This record gives sequence, C-alpha cells and structure tokens, in this order.
Amino acid sequence: QVQLVESGGGLVQPGGSLRLSCAASGSIFSIYVMGWYRQAPGKQRELVATITSGGTTNYADSVKGRFTISRDNAKNTMWLQMNRLKPEDTAVYYCNTVYSDYARRTLQLWGQGTLVTVSS
Repeated sequence: QVQLVESGGGLVQPGGSLRLSCAASGSIFSIYVMGWYRQAPGKQRELVATITSGGTTNYADSVKGRFTISRDNAKNTMWLQMNRLKPEDTAVYYCNTVYSDYARRTLQLWGQGTLVTVSS
C-alpha cells in the first residue's frame, strides 16, 4: 500500500514563508509526477505546482515567482517552498502523485492535506 504523508502547514503572517513536504512510501516502482494542489473554502481544488521525475516544473500563474517546487527522486519526497505568502494563499494544500506499482499499473494518489493559513 502506498501512502503520502504531508507536513509543514500552519499559520503565517502575510509576507512570510512556509515549507511543505510530502513523502511517498510503500509499493512504488516509479513516480512520474508529483504535485501540489490547494482548495480554499468554497472553491474548487486547483493546481499549485507539479514536477516530473526529470525535474520539469509547472506553476499556477498566481504563485509563479513566489513558490518553488522540488523533489528528491531517491527519497520519493517533494517540497514546496512558499515565500511572500498572501492571504489568498490560505487553503488546504494536497500532495498528489502519479506513479507505477510493481505490477506496472499507473495509479494516482492524494495526501490527506495540510492547512496553510495566511493572516495577521
């Protein structure tokens, strides 16, 4: 069984920084893409950033220049460095991965979510 464990959320003042982490463990043969999504109260879940196994990144326009996604393929771990946070970044942040298991099935998994609150 594969698990995603997220950490790093919390309360931060506008202009501050937080670093989220997501670690995948279990019967993973290969991870293709890892990403962060977020869902604010009353809104749909939206893409924040993704990163492929080759290091290609993609960001939502709203976070470009402020957030940085990175990963360690050997450790199946991903991070999201969030700088210059704004109140509108307040949301539950979810880790996501597309991976293959040892049966070579391509699967998708979501983490449990971690709350980020940006407020003075």
